[in-house]
Amino acid sequence: MNFFTRLSNGWQLAENSFAVLKANRQLIVFPILSAIAMLLVIGSFVVAMFASAGWDPEALRDQSTVANYAILFFYYLVNYFIVVFFNTALVHCTHLYFTGEEPTIAKGLRFSLSRIGAILSWAIFAATVGTILRAIQDKVGALGKIVTGLIGIVWSVATFFVVPVIAYENLGPISAFKRSAGLMKEKWGESVGATFSFGIIQFLSILLLAIPSFVLGWLVHPIAGMVLFALGLFSIIVIFSAAKVIFVSAVYHDINDDPVKVFNQHFADNLFEGK
Repeated sequence: MNFFTRLSNGWQLAENSFAVLKANRQLIVFPILSAIAMLLVIGSFVVAMFASAGWDPEALRDQSTVANYAILFFYYLVNYFIVVFFNTALVHCTHLYFTGEEPTIAKGLRFSLSRIGAILSWAIFAATVGTILRAIQDKVGALGKIVTGLIGIVWSVATFFVVPVIAYENLGPISAFKRSAGLMKEKWGESVGATFSFGIIQFLSILLLAIPSFVLGWLVHPIAGMVLFALGLFSIIVIFSAAKVIFVSAVYHDINDDPVKVFNQHFADNLFEGK
């Protein structure tokens, strides 16, 4: 299968992912809960840091490097845990739908709770990697920042399938990382194609949202326009977040020869051909 065929397949995968989400609108609850939890975490960290510095922004610079990195590690840890926890619930619900069962929010959350040890282990591992990369970035020059940025991109690509791996395979964090990287190597074309497709559609959605937001702000009040844009942007982010997880779940389950219901016959027959 050539590169352009894989990109085309990725586009169809993205379309099918939205179709699954449309048929199971309740699944949007998971990225919404994840986004709300992350906003609360960010707010609590900001408040805690300023409170520890006596509400003096300048005093934050005087805190020890060790303390700053410890706070950063804990911040990464909580964020990774939240994202993977709710994405695991969403992956399981898509698996239920693919096999003809009825997915519910409660079933997804119960499954994530049953995998909480694996999720926490991964969060610790990912937070460690993130903190190390940040420390290197802070210590090196411009070239080092470019290198760490490239490493970060490689990390994102290699961990593309890590959530379903954590959910369904009894692997530690390092083994889960290797397994995810192997799956990505096998299905890199479809993954790149779908990621590109999601990016284009998301960009166009934000662009279309900006037009009525600007008009409302101009005709009524700037705050009204900003509120409309903020609410619309939040909706776009959670919808695309859910669709991307559905895509990852579909590819993972097909690779493992699990049923992938509702995707059209062309998808089933052609989209997952080997190299």
